[in-house]
Amino acid sequence: MSRRRVESLLGSAAAAAILQRELRRRLHLSLFDESGVTPAGTAIYSLADPREARIARYIGQTAQPPRRLMQHLRTARLWLPDETPWWITPPRLRPLYHWIRDLYSQEGRLPVMLVHAWVETQDAPRAERDHIRICLERQLPLLNIVICQMASRKKATTR
Repeated sequence: MSRRRVESLLGSAAAAAILQRELRRRLHLSLFDESGVTPAGTAIYSLADPREARIARYIGQTAQPPRRLMQHLRTARLWLPDETPWWITPPRLRPLYHWIRDLYSQEGRLPVMLVHAWVETQDAPRAERDHIRICLERQLPLLNIVICQMASRKKATTR
């Protein structure tokens, strides 16, 4: 279905269903495993603009990369008109979903998910932090940092 038709249905249940079918159809075009190993355990991944796939915007971990990428896309609710994402309960997550919505508004682009490594599940939190640290050393514009800073401020105000 054309993007113009989806835009005419924005905000409707029909638009959500149409867009989710389209996202599932295109998902394999946005997922790359560069780890060089057989998938097992937990994946350490990054999300990036497809025009600049080596500039990570978000680092995460998951046992099921296709499912997690679809979860990110669904949470961004791309079928809704542009507005503040009120549906995202923790405001600290809003920068990520603003970014995904902004990316999609540019010619229907979806973020790419790059799987960098597969690690044992118990080692995933440390591997994720290490990858975030490496990206920060490279001065990449990670949205994780905004999320972490907002969480730290919230903890400080609740003490």
